[in-house]
Formats: sequence, structure tokens, C-alpha cells
Amino acid sequence: MRRWRDRIPPEAAGLPVGAPRRAAGLRREELAMLAGISVDYVTRLEQGRATHPSPQIVEALARALRLSGDERAHLFRLAGHAPPGPQTVPAHITPSVQRLLDRLTGTPVAVYDASWTLLMANAPYAALMGDPSGWRDNERNAVWRHFLGPGTRARHTPQSLRDFEAALVADLRTAAGRYPADRRLQRLIAELRATSDRFAALWDAGAVGHHEAARKTIDHPHAGPLTLDCDVLTVAGSDLRIMIYTAEPGTEDAEGLALLTVLGTQTLADTAN
Repeated sequence: MRRWRDRIPPEAAGLPVGAPRRAAGLRREELAMLAGISVDYVTRLEQGRATHPSPQIVEALARALRLSGDERAHLFRLAGHAPPGPQTVPAHITPSVQRLLDRLTGTPVAVYDASWTLLMANAPYAALMGDPSGWRDNERNAVWRHFLGPGTRARHTPQSLRDFEAALVADLRTAAGRYPADRRLQRLIAELRATSDRFAALWDAGAVGHHEAARKTIDHPHAGPLTLDCDVLTVAGSDLRIMIYTAEPGTEDAEGLALLTVLGTQTLADTAN
């Protein structure tokens, strides 16, 4: 991990260069922020004192370190895990896709896998929708958060809520059929069916639907309501969903989003420091 960290300059990871640095690579604090884990845990991993990181932690580290496919597989084996196979939900963000995301520094962007588990969210997205860095396990899954958790800041009409829930359940059913060996996905579906009557009813009824580009009103606790365009892009060959929020230029919503992004990014940076 130390060698991989040393080879990545901060600008290659989408971070500002700032003042002169003694080392060209990422600092432990920067790797921890990119991976969504604590600095202490990064230190213990590098010193060999944390020997059983979860597959989710390994995936987050591989993503933050911009590892190739072979390097990622090697990291999984070093951690005592089998590399994810073709019958499990893909969670790898390739370096080329990551470079694209790094260029969207002023736009709220999040990446989800086929089961709607959050893989990464940039600082503007965290400022808009809430900081997900402390979320763990099913807390990072949008379907679980909607049916069993706190939901999101997006406002719904009765019809849009029905359409949204049908699309979530349909997507999860598609993912279960496409990745039958993914035990984490199986456990997620079992918990949802056992705990949420609404999810169970939609699942048993064979709910169908699909996500479409839409205008959403986000009720922000400080900025108030912001009406934004929400687009979901798919990455060919990886089954990833890139969610992007934008505002029409020249509108009050655009001004509010720009201010929120700047202030939120600064707040997150101060927290990280």
C-alpha cells in the first residue's frame, strides 16, 4: 500500500496540489479521505496491525489508489479475500472513469453499482445530499436507505414516489438475476423482504420500472429547496451508474448550487484537515 500511495501525485487523484510537499505521492490523510476510512486505520494497515479488512474496505482502497485490474486482484488476495468474480456485482471504477470523475470537481457526482450501493461521492455531492463518509455496509445502499433507513433529501409526489420505488425494486431484481452468486446482494434482498412490507409487496408483485432523467427538488437543510436536473449515466461493460446533478445556468437554483458546492467543499476539507 505504501508503494502504491507513493506513486500517485495528488493531482492524479483529483486533489489540489497546494504547498510544496516533501513526498510526491499521497499522504495517509489524503488516502484515508479518498477511501472513506480513518487515518488510523490506514496507518494500521500499512504497518500490518490490521490484518482482516473487509472486501468493501479493500475495494475502496483499490479505487482510491487507482489500481489496475491485476493490482486490485492482488490487493484482495493480500487481504485474504478472493477477487470478485464475474457473478458478483462489479464495484471497480477503472482509472479512466476515475479520471473523468476527477474533472467534474464543481458538479455533484456519485457512482453506484448495479445494486444501488454507493461506491464514491465527490465533495459537491456530499454537500448537496449529505456526507456519506461515515456510512457503512447497507447504509451505503440507496434501496435500503429508502425502505429501511432515513431516505434522501429528494422531494417526491405520490406518483413520483410510486415510480421511484418500482424502479428501485426492478433494478434490484435485475441485479439478482445477473449476479446470482453475490451473497451480499442476496442478504440485502432477504433483509428488505423480511423487514419492509412495502418492498416485499413490490417484490412479490414483480414490480417493473426504470430510472429516467428527471428534475428533482432537493430540500437542503441550509440552502433550502433546489430544483435540479438529475441524470444517471451507465458505464458500458461495468454496470456502474453515474448520478449527476446540474442546474440550468442563470437560475437561482444554479446560484444556490454553486454557493452550496463551494461552502460544502470547504467545510468537508476543513473537517478532513
